[in-house]
Amino acid sequence: MGYPDQRFDVNLSILFTELPLLERPAAAAAAGFTAVELWWPWIDTPTPEQGELDALKQALDDAGTRLVGLNFYAGRLPGPDRGAVSVPGEESDRFRANIDVAADFAASVGCTALNALYGNRVEGADTAVQDELALENLVLAARAAHRVGAILLIETLNRPESPLYPLVSAPAAIEIVDRVDAATGLGNARFLLDVYHLAMNGEDVSGVIARYADRTGHVQIADMPGRGAPGTGELPLERLLDELREAGYDGYVGLEYKAADAAASFDWLPVEARAAR
Repeated sequence: MGYPDQRFDVNLSILFTELPLLERPAAAAAAGFTAVELWWPWIDTPTPEQGELDALKQALDDAGTRLVGLNFYAGRLPGPDRGAVSVPGEESDRFRANIDVAADFAASVGCTALNALYGNRVEGADTAVQDELALENLVLAARAAHRVGAILLIETLNRPESPLYPLVSAPAAIEIVDRVDAATGLGNARFLLDVYHLAMNGEDVSGVIARYADRTGHVQIADMPGRGAPGTGELPLERLLDELREAGYDGYVGLEYKAADAAASFDWLPVEARAAR
């Protein structure tokens, strides 16, 4: 029972953001963590200079931290954008330009999970056209992930905070997982089970775990309300993580919560539980 039985990583795009990007891996290591994840760090470009990629790899290596999850380019995040794969025009083009860049960087640091945020509905655009575009782009992303030995993650967000994002239930995300796998034949698409987003949508999180744990490639947590650290809200996070483990999930649990002082926000987690085993 309990948090020490999990493998945790820290999302450096939402925690330690008071520090420059290249200082965050060392800060996570100083707090006792050996695994981290990131949203696409360069929101203004899907194709940063190789020197920027090399510098991030060096920062991860120097800190002794492993990158276990990385988003493909997803627009302005945090911000109004919620991905690019289904957004016609320039954003879709930027996503495609990013696919091999992100996959190759993941391979260079041993990252085996790549997350592709679906993208918002666009006013005036045909939703069927957006969904067809999304599938084309996700197929390309799944093939690139397969090329580097990674899985492709499909994430549910929540309607109150992302009203234009169409995947706001676990079944909606699983449907996309199935469509991608059917189109590629690779079987490397997985569900990203974010407990906070599911709870914000009013879903039965325990029921989602029971039904989809075997389809889950990554888990993220934050408490609700407030999206704070475990213990700041009302979610039974320890019990839910026990249910995940009992259902067979043994992957990483990403800490994707907000905290003004990241280093001071880990008191809920024993030091011995922070280093991924």
